[in-house]
Order: sequence, then structure tokens, then C-alpha cells
Amino acid sequence: GVPLALVLRVATVAAGSCTPVVGAVVDVWQCDATGAYSDIRDPRFNTVGKRFLRGYQITDGEGRARFTTIYPGAYPGRAVHIHFKVRVKGDTKNHELVSQIYFDDVLTDRVHAQPPYSGRERRTRNSEDGLYRRGGRELTLAVTEAKEGYAASFDVGMKLT
Repeated sequence: GVPLALVLRVATVAAGSCTPVVGAVVDVWQCDATGAYSDIRDPRFNTVGKRFLRGYQITDGEGRARFTTIYPGAYPGRAVHIHFKVRVKGDTKNHELVSQIYFDDVLTDRVHAQPPYSGRERRTRNSEDGLYRRGGRELTLAVTEAKEGYAASFDVGMKLT
């Protein structure tokens, strides 16, 4: 697939300001260019025992977790997306946020017109995805062209109280 450099910046939101969260565990997982997830048995594919496009990073001193991945493919019923989970160990309780980030349909059309994405069944557009319709616009990445492929960053704000 087309390379994607992804940065998730995690911050705690309190009293009208944001402070980077250092040491948070950030997981991401996504499908490959053909729409297959790793270690899954599905009517369209069987990848049980194979591990790809899943991983985690620990946020640095600026609250950033960096991933080198690919632009996701598509599968029936869902808009193109990447799942993420942020886990923060607290003094008295742990915090966890699970969500997903989306891609602009125009860019996805351009990426998916080339191999290995091309030639697949029609993909679900953002406006047709029930989860996207419930706040996906705020979770859509601002993607830029990079030296090789694309790059994007996304800010994740958490209340850690």
C-alpha cells in the first residue's frame, strides 16, 4: 500500500488548557490495501495466525506516538478508517479511549484508483457510514503529501479525572 506516516498527539484537557500526556500507550490497527485485517477469519479472507498493521507506541515528552503504516484499504459497510486506543495509567484509576480516524473521500478516491487498491468493489463513502455520521467529521485526518506517500497527525484530548 501507499506509505502513511501517522502521528497521534495525546493531551490531557483541564481548566481550558492542554498538557501533553507522556507515557500513554497508543495502539493502532487497520486493514491492508485489500480490506483484510490481520489474524481474522472472515467470509472474504482468512488471516488467522498472520500479524500485520497492528501495533502500539508509547507517547514521548511531547505526547506524540509515531507510526509508519499504509493508507488503509476498504471493505464493505465501512468508510476508510484506522482504529486507535489510548491507555493512560493514572494514580488512582486507569483511563482508556477507543475511537477511529477517517480520511477525506476525495483523497481516498485518488489513492484507491491506483494498485494495489484499484479493481476492488465499490467502497463505502463517509456519508454512508453510520459511525462516521455520528461525529466522524471531527475525526477526519488532515493528510498531506510527503516525500514517500502521505503524512497526517491528529490531536487526541482526554479528561483524566
